[in-house]
Amino acid sequence: MFLRVLLKNFNHERVCVPAETLQTRHKRPPNSSFPRRRESRDQLRFWIPACAGMTTYCCRLFYLLVISLLFSQPLHSQTIKIGSKNFPESNILAEIMAQLLEDRDYSIERRFGLGGTIICYQGLTNAEIDIYPEYTGTIEQAILKLQKSPSYSELQKLLRENHSLELLDSFGFNNTYAFAVRAAFAKSENLRNMSDLRSHPDLRFGLSQEFLERGDGWRPLAKTYGLSADPLGMEHALSYRALEQNKIDVMDVYSTDAEIQKYDLFCLEDDKHFFPAYLAAPLIRSDVSIEVKSILNELTGMIGNKEMQELNASVALDRKSFAEAAQRFLISKNLLKDISTNVSERKWQTLAQRTVTHLKLVVFALLAAMAVAIPLGITIYRLPKISKPVIYFTGLLQTIPAIALLAFMIAPFGIGIVPALIALFLYALLPILRSTFAALNTIDPVLKKVSVGMGLTSWQRLRHIELPLAAPNMLAGIRTAAVISVGTATLAAFIGAGGLGQYIFTGVTLNDPIIIMWGAIPAAILAILVELIFEGLERWLIPKHLLQKQVS
Repeated sequence: MFLRVLLKNFNHERVCVPAETLQTRHKRPPNSSFPRRRESRDQLRFWIPACAGMTTYCCRLFYLLVISLLFSQPLHSQTIKIGSKNFPESNILAEIMAQLLEDRDYSIERRFGLGGTIICYQGLTNAEIDIYPEYTGTIEQAILKLQKSPSYSELQKLLRENHSLELLDSFGFNNTYAFAVRAAFAKSENLRNMSDLRSHPDLRFGLSQEFLERGDGWRPLAKTYGLSADPLGMEHALSYRALEQNKIDVMDVYSTDAEIQKYDLFCLEDDKHFFPAYLAAPLIRSDVSIEVKSILNELTGMIGNKEMQELNASVALDRKSFAEAAQRFLISKNLLKDISTNVSERKWQTLAQRTVTHLKLVVFALLAAMAVAIPLGITIYRLPKISKPVIYFTGLLQTIPAIALLAFMIAPFGIGIVPALIALFLYALLPILRSTFAALNTIDPVLKKVSVGMGLTSWQRLRHIELPLAAPNMLAGIRTAAVISVGTATLAAFIGAGGLGQYIFTGVTLNDPIIIMWGAIPAAILAILVELIFEGLERWLIPKHLLQKQVS
């Protein structure tokens, strides 16, 4: 509609100039400089207020877009937001809690597959999520950074009194860290415990990124055991494949990982007792209702180490979904009142919901970028002295990796829709801004001189001549930004904004290409649809003679 408004007064054959403009135009002597200075002052008097007005308009529009997105989220008082980290066990535990609460008539918003520990914890403290499964050792070392390990009750009291959080009773299993090697390799090299690694300085370590940075991770462990290796940071699920293919020799594992048996691995004994206990439990905000806490406490002691390993195996090896594994467990423990729900039937519903969320992110970010970049492009066209700094700055935003930009947004804006929207908005600015500026600058100078000679004001030249001629290239920039946004929006799942990226992150975690395709194929189809939509808009909005190819 924006471009339609620009073109509504444009005639296909000629420019229609109001009669009063022609009657009142001033003839300027050919060598007179005074009228030029006067016209320059007139332009400044016009463009300075215009720039201020456009800026205010853009800010208001962007504010309204953000507010509308916020209010599009579930606002029911009984809606519980459950998060999880980006590895299978955390997703399974979160899904078990979600289904249990849904069975008791609570509305659940799932924000699964968030980044690491700190992202989940910040989401909890900022009220972006209400619950997520956490481990006692992680709370002690990575979150609270305690010097000594407190008892379970002491840890509960510390979180309740100092952080307004509650650690409910444990699910029942201890998923501690371990170092694993191939069983045949351990036998041939006589590796039994972690101290034996010191006599093999040439071993190749492939460790998860989070373990490399944790307070109870690689650096203090290497100091404790006297290890000098330079480990390679890897996605945890991919480390198993690297170990199988003999590309690394040692990796960090969780003691309940199903892949330990699948890949015939041997876990080295922690003979210096470096790793604390990692009892899994729901970590929940104190302001969540007592009824919710009471329901979740029904899971206390229900999951042992063997049961957790079987749950992980059902997902990683048997290719069950998180929902299917969680439902099977809850039914086996007689915790569900309604067992008639078939979670496998939710797949298409979930796909539709995530596709809609993905489209929301793209459309709102694109509209906001258009509202800012088009007026800004017109402004720097009229005020060329500021054009280079503005374009350089927006270009600089494009050099920031998408994951890094999303991570930067967490501190000021938390997790969820808003930071993802802002990141996508920033990425969409440059194509629209540059195409608008370039399109206006490449208009035939003869046409500009003719319009000046006709006595048109700056606004009339912009409205009747420059914008209609620039419209095809401007639309091309918007089209490019839209396609880029479709692809970039898949990364929004990293900070809990949902969308098709959830399939991709889950598939990478499980090393499952089929799940990845559930996200990648719809995203590719959306990109093609965007191209077709803009092609149709181009034919509808742009006069035919501006779309004709030049004959060589």
